[in-house]
Amino acid sequence: MQKPRENAISWDECFMRMANIIAQRSKDPSTQAGAIITTEQNVVVGVGYNGFPRGIESTDLPWDREGDLADTKYAYVCHAEENAVYNANSTTRDCKIYCTLFPCNECAKTIIQNGIKEIIFESDKYHDDPVWVASRRMLDLAGIKCREYKLKT
Repeated sequence: MQKPRENAISWDECFMRMANIIAQRSKDPSTQAGAIITTEQNVVVGVGYNGFPRGIESTDLPWDREGDLADTKYAYVCHAEENAVYNANSTTRDCKIYCTLFPCNECAKTIIQNGIKEIIFESDKYHDDPVWVASRRMLDLAGIKCREYKLKT
């Protein structure tokens, strides 16, 4: 009897690879982020990347990172985690979310309010910035499990 293949990738690696692939859809010139929401049974229910809201062209608003808020991307971009929730084709309650970047405070609120129970992230490069300190504080208080995943190469 033939044995099953032993070197299949893990679910974590599969979904983090997917998050990195969907991040490549982002038109943001400086940051490409992706997120995948899965059920406890490893079924994908939501996918998102960072970009402007639906119907707004990528050339209609600024992509600048500095200046007055209304002249920067920060006033307009929907984050990957938010878009994954908005795009979910079923409930996100008790799901996991795979993110290329650790979620900011606004995305943390969206994750908490939508019942997601675990965050698996690849990068936490903004760890000490106040927005991410606030994010971790809320996630801790809400009992959301957070863990870093290092993509195998």
